Amino acid sequence: MKVIRDPIHDYIELDELALALIETPQVQRLRRIRQLGFSNLVYPGANHTRFEHSLGVYHLAKHLVKQVDEQQRNELLAAALLHDIGHGPFSHATEDLIMRYTRKSHEDIEEFLRKGEISDILKDYSLSPSTIAAHIRGETDHGQIIHSEIDVDRMDYLMRDAHYTGVAFGLIDHVRLIHELKFNENRLVLNIGGLQAAESLLVSRFLMHPTVYFHHVSRIAESMCENAAQYMIDGGLDPKLLRRMDDCTFMMEMKKTGGYASEIAERLDNRRLFKRALYTGFDSVNIDVIQLRKNKKRVENEIAERAGIDPGFVLVDIPEKPDIVEMKAQVMVNGKMISLDKASNLVASLEKAQLDNWRLGVFTPAESREKVGIVAREFFEVKKDTRQFKLTEI
Repeated sequence: MKVIRDPIHDYIELDELALALIETPQVQRLRRIRQLGFSNLVYPGANHTRFEHSLGVYHLAKHLVKQVDEQQRNELLAAALLHDIGHGPFSHATEDLIMRYTRKSHEDIEEFLRKGEISDILKDYSLSPSTIAAHIRGETDHGQIIHSEIDVDRMDYLMRDAHYTGVAFGLIDHVRLIHELKFNENRLVLNIGGLQAAESLLVSRFLMHPTVYFHHVSRIAESMCENAAQYMIDGGLDPKLLRRMDDCTFMMEMKKTGGYASEIAERLDNRRLFKRALYTGFDSVNIDVIQLRKNKKRVENEIAERAGIDPGFVLVDIPEKPDIVEMKAQVMVNGKMISLDKASNLVASLEKAQLDNWRLGVFTPAESREKVGIVAREFFEVKKDTRQFKLTEI
C-alpha cells in the first residue's frame, strides 16, 4: 500500500495492482497530457494532467466498488485508473481527428490492454481486458460507476478543473453523492437524499461550459491544433501514431513538419492566436449550421476563397448541440425510478437554458478579421438585428 497526496482528495491510497499499473508507460504518458488541452492560455494554473485525474477517479471509485465482489472490484478499479489512456495529445483537441481516421474514441482502449506491460499485469491478477474495456465504455452494469449519467469521472474532473482554473463553480458534495448512489435493478440510481448534491453537480457543469470548457480562446487554440494535425496527416503522419503521442512529442512533430504546421506551432507557443471573425448563437443564424459540421472543411475553403485569403487561415467551429446527459440520471422517489430532470425543477430549467451556451465560431488571423467576418456573416445568414456575443479580449 502506498499513499499519494492529492490537492482535491487529500490522500489517495494505492494497492499493489494500482501501483503496478501506474508504472506502465501507457499510464505514465498521461503525466504529459494536459487535462484541459489549451485552457492554460486562459487560466495559467490549468496545467493539471490526465494522470492526476485518473488517480482521482480511482480514489472515488474505491468508495462505490464496495458493493461488488473482489474480482469485479479489481476490474473496476483497474478500469478507473486506465479509463483515459486512449486520449491523444492535448486531450479533446485531437480526439475528433483520431476518431475520424481510426474509428476509435478515447474510450476504445482494448488494444492497449491486450499487449505490452498492462497485458502482463492483468494476466498476473487474472483480470479480463475485454471486461475492463466494457466497464470503461459503461457497457456493464457496474461499469456505470465509471461511465454513466452521474459517475466518478465527472465528479473528479469538475472538482479538479475548477480547482486548477480558479473558477468558483466546482463546489460539489461528492461525498454525499457517492453515499447516495446505489444499484437498483442493475441501474446505478440516486437516492432522493442526494438530489441537492446532484443539482449542484449539474449547475457546476452548466457554468463550467462557457467559462472553461467552451471558452473562446480554448476553442480557437484547439481548432488551430486540429487543423495543423490534419495538415500533418495529409502529409503522411499515421493517425495511429498520433494517438500514442503526448503533448510535447506532438508539438515537436508539428515544428519538424514545417510549413503550415510549423507556423501554427509557433503561434500556439507564443499565444499569437487567431481571432473571432464571427462568434454567435443558434438564434442569430438562419440556416441549419449543425448539418454543416460534416462539410466543415468545404465551408472553411469557401469562406477563405470569398475573403481572398489562403485556406487554413479560416477555421470554422461548429460544436454539437449541447447535451447534458446527467439530466437523465435515475432518482429513487417513493420507491420508483424517475429521471433527474423530472425530479428537479432546477435541472429541468437548465435543460432549457443550455442552448444559450452554444456558439458558432469563425476564426482567422487578426489582419483578416474584418473581411472574413463580412463573408462569414453572409455565408451563415446572420440576422442583422442580432448583436454578437462578446467576451473580454485576452
